[in-house]
Amino acid sequence: MALEKPFISGHFSPVSDEITGHDLKIRGTLPPELNGRYFRNGHNPKPGITPSHWFRGAGMLHGIRLTDGRAEWYRNRWVRTPFLEGVPFTGTELEVSAAATNIIFHGGRYLALQEANLPYEVSAELDTLGVHDFGGKLTSAMTAHPKEDPETGELHFFSYSPFPPHLSYYVADASGDIVRSEIVEGAGPSLMHDFAITREHVVFIDSPVVFDHAEQSGIPYRWHDEVPLRIGVLPRAGGWTTWYEVPDQAALLHVANAYTDARGRIVLEAPRLDRSSWESSWKWWVGAPGYGTSPATGSTLHRWIIDPATGTVTTEAVNDLVTEFPSINDAHTGADYRYSYAIAFPGSGLSGYHTAKFDTRTGRQRLFAHGEGRMPGEAVFAPAEGGTAEDDGYLLTIVSDLEADASELLVLDAGDLSEVAAVELPRRVPAGIHGHWIPDAHQSA
Repeated sequence: MALEKPFISGHFSPVSDEITGHDLKIRGTLPPELNGRYFRNGHNPKPGITPSHWFRGAGMLHGIRLTDGRAEWYRNRWVRTPFLEGVPFTGTELEVSAAATNIIFHGGRYLALQEANLPYEVSAELDTLGVHDFGGKLTSAMTAHPKEDPETGELHFFSYSPFPPHLSYYVADASGDIVRSEIVEGAGPSLMHDFAITREHVVFIDSPVVFDHAEQSGIPYRWHDEVPLRIGVLPRAGGWTTWYEVPDQAALLHVANAYTDARGRIVLEAPRLDRSSWESSWKWWVGAPGYGTSPATGSTLHRWIIDPATGTVTTEAVNDLVTEFPSINDAHTGADYRYSYAIAFPGSGLSGYHTAKFDTRTGRQRLFAHGEGRMPGEAVFAPAEGGTAEDDGYLLTIVSDLEADASELLVLDAGDLSEVAAVELPRRVPAGIHGHWIPDAHQSA
């Protein structure tokens, strides 16, 4: 029987089992300095289960171990939570998580994340170890998009809720111990999926997509025209959050980066969705009548400049490509940077999927075309050994091929987007969400 929902069909069709493959075949030459693990998370409901929303599919992790120019293994594993075993999510049991959005490594732990729940710890081989609450210090949900400060090693994250207090902010030190927690005053009941940090600030996004009981898709949020986009700026040194209303109403799902410029202004860059773009994307996420061909419709890279001296926010379009899942060289998180990467979706003159690179200073862009029937995932940056430039490194992405019913881990040169190598995986990997490159040096630190 044909699958009816877009998020469990085509590139997103789930796999039905867990496998392990060793000594994987490589096309090209895998850089020998890439010693570590590429882990990626995504929604993969069990056979026979059709969730009401893309975000409600059970989490499955995919991992590839690279060492000394070899691809040692691939494995995929469900995150074994009560949700996977059929316990319904009610919003009150924080351990009943799909754990399907992201996977990070911090404080010696691999954590699978979903923003409405507590993290789940997994092993270096992707076996589920159990719920992680930071030694009892985390009693609320954790965002799936924490930010690690590359200078201090601190992990910054938040918890949001449709009920007061709507927003809480946390900092865990480099060893993984929570050292700061506070309620952020002035936030509303919005769907706050991502945020940003600068060296001096924490930047929160309060969008017009707010809690609404009328939404029956399983994720109770809807766009409301009367609610403006607001950006909250909290000093990392301590103090009150200042909320800036943005004249241009929009929603932001993912953030590329933020930094403080030489004039003391906060610069935030992210794909922007207007109401039409948001609602078209939502139709795909829930499989509603009239859904389009991809989960990202109309989102284009923009820049917001918040000026504390004048209390104003200006908005600038960076380009008109339909992009989502932005990423950067994480060594520049919270600092002035030049390059960002993203998936470019069909549209705006493009046919097929591309990996895109943007120069935020000059406006130039590069594109890598993946070809007919091939879809890449988020481009994850891995630094080159001895690199000095911001883009000295590689982009790692799992590319699925519908015609061949196969997938590969593609390695691109982050400088010119040329193909360096590809690791042939022992199965097709469903299109997923977020992941990270975790070098061996980080795991032993």
